[in-house]
This record gives sequence, structure tokens and C-alpha cells, in this order.
Amino acid sequence: MTSSGEPADGTSSATGSRADDRLAAQLDPATTVLLTVECQRGVVGTESALPELAAAARKSGTLVQVARLVSGAHAAGVQVLHAVAERRPDGRGANRNARLFRAAERLPVQQLTGTPAVRIAEPIPVGEQDLVVRRLHGLSPIAGTDVDALLRNVGCRTLIVTGVSANVAIPAAVFDAVNLGYTAVVPADAIAGVPADYTAAMIRNTLALVATVTTADSVLDCFERARVRR
Repeated sequence: MTSSGEPADGTSSATGSRADDRLAAQLDPATTVLLTVECQRGVVGTESALPELAAAARKSGTLVQVARLVSGAHAAGVQVLHAVAERRPDGRGANRNARLFRAAERLPVQQLTGTPAVRIAEPIPVGEQDLVVRRLHGLSPIAGTDVDALLRNVGCRTLIVTGVSANVAIPAAVFDAVNLGYTAVVPADAIAGVPADYTAAMIRNTLALVATVTTADSVLDCFERARVRR
């Protein structure tokens, strides 16, 4: 717990009533999209290019929670969008202006277009109605991609951000979403980064300032309540 009495991961300690009602109002299935970020085999799978991150995503239960959220979204009629990072075999269009990008070029597993590495990792389901956006550049799944246009075209007002990593792509996605006028919701147990204690600190000290930080169970409860009302 923090000195203010809030959980260390930034989620609200309020029970029932006000916090639940606010979250439910944000998660109207007609105006909500669930975004999975880089939940691909070459990143979080068993043959990951980033084994430490993959291990964190699995050990923490993040992948299981993302899979639960995707299944719940499908059942509730919430649009799901999978954001995948990949590279052309010749590297054209890829960034080289940061150490992260240059290091990625030397990794033993490459996120090459059309390979198993860029398929969505198990156990996350992919539905026929899901959208998949593949980017060849940058740090964010939103900036410079088709994501914003697609969100607007499906009537999105609230974006639930899940996946990896809490170090780079997740905060980038949350900031971009907020800057573009969306309400960002972050289930704290459905994102992962390295080291694990950094993820909790980043959620508490950064994401909680700009997004509604919650849990996968709370989101799924809102989905179920909406499904029952239909």
C-alpha cells in the first residue's frame, strides 16, 4: 500500500458504488475497444526474442489475464484490436534512431512479416471480428499507424490498454490515447514489463495520473453486466 492508502499498483481501493459505477460508465461496449499490445509469439511466446520479458508476462499471469479480457470482450460485443510490431526482412522503414532499435536488429528471433513470430501468442484468442494493425516503425502502437482512424470509425471513446511492455509501448499507447481524446483504462494485472517492480512503480507514479487503473476482474465484471443487460 502507498502512504495514501491506495494499493501499490495504482488500482483504486474503493469498493462497490462510486468506483464501480464510474468504470461501468466508461466501459460501454458500444464505445469501448480492447487493445492488446505486442502480444505476439516473438515477444511473449515460448520462443521469444526477449526471454526476460516473456517470462515476466507469463509468471505474472499477464498473458492469462489478457486472454480472459479478450474472451470477455468477444462475449460482450466489445471490439478487440491487436497491435503487432514487425519488420520487413530487408528492414526498410524501420527506425534506427535509438539503441532499442539497433539492439533489436541483432536479436536471434526477428519479428519478420509473415513469420510465426508475429502471430498472436497463446492463450490469447483471435476472433473473426478482431482488427489487427501491424506497424513497421516507432515505439507506439498508435502514433503513425491506422489505430486512431480505426478507433474513430468504430465509435471508440474508451480504450483498454493491455500487453507489453510497461517499459516502452504501454506508456506510449496510453499517452497517445489520452492526447487523442480517448479515455484510457489500464488493467494493472494485464500489462507486464521488466523488472516486475518497475511495472508497479510506473503504473502508480505515471499511468495512474492519466488513466483509470483497475483490474482484469473489474473490467470483466463490467463486460458481464453489460452482456446481461442486452
